[in-house]
Amino acid sequence: MWDEYFDAFEFVTSDIVLGEAKRGDPGEAQRRIILLDDLRTLPLLLEAAALAHKLIDEGTVPPQFLPDAQHIAIAVVHNVEYLVSWNYKHIVNETKRQHITDVCLTAGYKPTTLCTPGALIEEIQMKEQLERQTDPILEECYRMKAEFAAQFNSIEELYDYLKAQEKKRRAQGKIYIDPPTEKRRK
Repeated sequence: MWDEYFDAFEFVTSDIVLGEAKRGDPGEAQRRIILLDDLRTLPLLLEAAALAHKLIDEGTVPPQFLPDAQHIAIAVVHNVEYLVSWNYKHIVNETKRQHITDVCLTAGYKPTTLCTPGALIEEIQMKEQLERQTDPILEECYRMKAEFAAQFNSIEELYDYLKAQEKKRRAQGKIYIDPPTEKRRK
């Protein structure tokens, strides 16, 4: 499934991911390492270590799960747009996401979008679907607006046109709403 979107993203990894990927069944670990081997690796910066500690100190991630805090912090400090994970306990946990966002913002960082692989692919597919959709009525509205706007070189020309239209329509008996007697701004 990722093969379809491989060109849409730059996939990156970290030493934490590589360390975890080496665990478990040796054959499966080898397959994971081969997949991760060609990806660019994000270094652990002091800023990421400090943010990981903030995530733990604020209770966002339990202290015994420091690597989870580090995953988040590395992604945030490196301005990674999406951190994709199956870790529902501490990373893509719906109830923790806002707390993670708040800690990151308080620390002065733009938060990373935390999501599962399925959620990311679903979001991409929705965007692709919207881009492919064309509504003939909406397209006609855009053309009409562009055509109308093209006849004016300044706001003054537009104003003069509208005042002339108003004068003409009033002469035809059209009713216009009078402006309020009280000023809007004081």
